[in-house]
Amino acid sequence: MSQNIQKDSGFEPFKGIDTLATHAGYNPREHESLSCPAIPPISLSTTFYQKAPGEHFGFDYSRAGNPTRDFLEKALATLEGARFAAAFSSGLAVQSALVQQLKSGDSVICNDDVYGGTNRYFRTISSNAGIKTHFVNLATDLPGLAKCLQSDSAVRMVWIETPTNPLMKLIDVRAVSEAVKKVNKDILVVCDNTFLSPVFQRPLELGADVVMHSMTKYINGHSDVVMGCCMTNSAQLHEWLTYNQKSAGATPSPFDCWLAHRGLRTLPLRMRQHMANGLAVARHLEASRHVDRVLHPGLESHPQHQLAKRQQRGYSGMVSAYLRVDASAFVSALRLFTLAESLGGFESLAEVPSIMTHASVPPDQRAELGITDSFVRLSVGLEDIDDLLADLDQALEKAAKPATGDDGGAASDAKRRRTSKNGQ
Repeated sequence: MSQNIQKDSGFEPFKGIDTLATHAGYNPREHESLSCPAIPPISLSTTFYQKAPGEHFGFDYSRAGNPTRDFLEKALATLEGARFAAAFSSGLAVQSALVQQLKSGDSVICNDDVYGGTNRYFRTISSNAGIKTHFVNLATDLPGLAKCLQSDSAVRMVWIETPTNPLMKLIDVRAVSEAVKKVNKDILVVCDNTFLSPVFQRPLELGADVVMHSMTKYINGHSDVVMGCCMTNSAQLHEWLTYNQKSAGATPSPFDCWLAHRGLRTLPLRMRQHMANGLAVARHLEASRHVDRVLHPGLESHPQHQLAKRQQRGYSGMVSAYLRVDASAFVSALRLFTLAESLGGFESLAEVPSIMTHASVPPDQRAELGITDSFVRLSVGLEDIDDLLADLDQALEKAAKPATGDDGGAASDAKRRRTSKNGQ
């Protein structure tokens, strides 16, 4: 099914992506001193022998560098077509490392619809350091980007997320990058590629300076590691990132690096199935009488469908929708989809962004964006598609039935109040 979807969409996967994922970062033939293990070994040592003071064999202290992390970073750079990669303890740690290059008085332009944690970081953490953030609709308002660049000469970074979380807007990476570089070639263009992975999109080839991922999601793919990474072709930027790893210390453990590298090996296979299932779910929901609107770039109804076909090599398993039934009742009635935050794992997840992942976004901003209480986000996993569709149908039917009981909906309201107001 996935092969037919790729053929019908006109997508051509990056050449050799399956081979790259299988072998990138580690070659057993090059490690005779380790007895040539077929898979990368885990180096748990925190410190390393030196043959003389200050003369080590490539590693001295695990925060500054670790063999297992080194294998992973080489694989990540290869998949993104980059010269360099750096792994951090979370996606937000990557954001922090990149923003820490800036100084008080500098500004950032960020597209208005982004992951709630990204929004929160720019509104609170970086703003407390004197860094201003302009939130601009980079999906449809390129004149607004140009106006912002012209009116604020202190802009030093432009932050792109495409597809956006959770509204599935697309940013034309090449157009934004070209517009930014016309004003100031030194402004850093960062693209969050979490939703598509390097299997389906390579922002560096489209003009971005940095591509980052929450590796917690598709790259690891098994919902058992929290990690982030960023890739670049700039030696100067990579020098800063490795310095930040050592000096700020937000580095992942060797075991987490090993798990993420293991997950990466099957990334292309998983992404093909996520694409097949995600597009099938999107089309099924679009035909449901209980659904008002479905957001998925693979649907012809998506306003940027042609951009998706031009910029991407495929789709992920992310689907968002506005329901005509109570969203909380719907996600609570699901049986195969787990009601939980995060995304990109082998298992299907469902959430209500307004009271979960994006609860920290100010209410007026959520309202302006359209992140309402009837809006749901699905991360479609690898289960049998017929089972997933049946689960969605039964949950929609159950949510459509009038509420029963004498509590007048109090139980549902109590559940909402118990939900964390800060999101991820």
